[in-house]
Amino acid sequence: MSGSMLILVAMAGIFLLLFLVMKTKLHAFVALLLVSLLVGIAAGMPLGGVIESVQNGMGGTLGFVAVVVGLGAMFGRMLEVSGGAERLAQTMIKKFGEDKAQWALGITGFIVAIPVFFDVGFIILVPIVYGLAKKTGKSLLYYGIPLLAGLAVTHSFIPPTPGPIAVADLIGADLGWVILFGILAGIPSMIIAGPLFGKFIAKRIHVTIPEYMNIEEKEYDRELPSFGMIASIIFIPLVLILINTVSGVVLDEGNGLRAVFTFMGHPFVALTLATLLAFYFLGTKRGYSRQEVQDIATKSLEPAGIIILVTGAGGVFKQVLIDSGVGQVLGDMMASSSLPPILLAFLIATFVRVAQGSATVAMVTAAGLIAPLIEIMGLEGPVLGLIVISIAAGATIFSHVNDSGFWLVNRYFGLDVKDTLKSWTVMESLIAIVGFLVVFIIGFFIS
Repeated sequence: MSGSMLILVAMAGIFLLLFLVMKTKLHAFVALLLVSLLVGIAAGMPLGGVIESVQNGMGGTLGFVAVVVGLGAMFGRMLEVSGGAERLAQTMIKKFGEDKAQWALGITGFIVAIPVFFDVGFIILVPIVYGLAKKTGKSLLYYGIPLLAGLAVTHSFIPPTPGPIAVADLIGADLGWVILFGILAGIPSMIIAGPLFGKFIAKRIHVTIPEYMNIEEKEYDRELPSFGMIASIIFIPLVLILINTVSGVVLDEGNGLRAVFTFMGHPFVALTLATLLAFYFLGTKRGYSRQEVQDIATKSLEPAGIIILVTGAGGVFKQVLIDSGVGQVLGDMMASSSLPPILLAFLIATFVRVAQGSATVAMVTAAGLIAPLIEIMGLEGPVLGLIVISIAAGATIFSHVNDSGFWLVNRYFGLDVKDTLKSWTVMESLIAIVGFLVVFIIGFFIS
């Protein structure tokens, strides 16, 4: 089949995927699998070869993603039920003082979203926003936007959250570089989209607690875990993964210390250690029975399962594109483009995100499409970490009415659609643009 026909097959596949997710409301997992099968057949692959690609794509992706996302979900759920998120918020507000509570909430959101899913972190911490707004008479957005920005930045940019984990696996990026660049891009994104934009928008949109959100301000009379313990458990896996990446650059191959760091800093080992510490210090030691800890861990896998399967289906899409030859043609076309790979990755993710709303679908689709280009150009090392953050930024931009996060914020803050667009949508877009600009600039120095 000619190259131009293969390009047409790929484009038809992408538009069919968008149609199935947006119009027919077919679940992203089923839509990605169906489109992968149809693209393989349309590209002229043998029928047995299509099935083999599906199996290899799913197996190759889930071998890594299922372990990391599963462990991360258990770890996050223990932090949630133990009151660890509230402890972080309480301590940060006390340290910063109520007059700088915006910054405290931004940083709290940034830390909490490392192990806890975005929507869960928001729902746990929104009563603190309500309490501060009631006390000071300021708009909910004054405190809410910084919290949302902190949560959203980490959720998009910093592993072990599922989005960057999925993209890193699909394009073969080292998680240490992803964490490092995620933090470098995330901090200015959180500052600009959080406290700075929060202060600006709160003067223009005054929002009080909606009547239907009859959530009482939490009383912290139960004994919460210590701030030091929570911070330590959250940062242990990140530090181990970063040490692994640094040792790979600094120490020679065959060095015994490097072998130890490589083992301890592998996401499987680092997250298993963090999860076991969370089970013991946040569970057993705080009076939960072994059965209760097991039940908490099991419950945590329900939302994780959906993300794991969608990511696996993204791996299938990537594999079919590569095995059918579509990927080679797409990669050649992108390689001949004058656009840098980091910009190209951002634009693809942006297009899919704006069209269908799901950040996860935007990330796995963009990663699947950009993977052949990475292979053709022989890209490796730190630049792949930059591409991961670029895709994550594109998949964050312009959250609007087709995104569940838009409606979550709309309901909890009692906003109308216009004010949600002016506040939440602008905040998400600022995170995306600042994050992308940071990695794009870094790209000039390391690519």
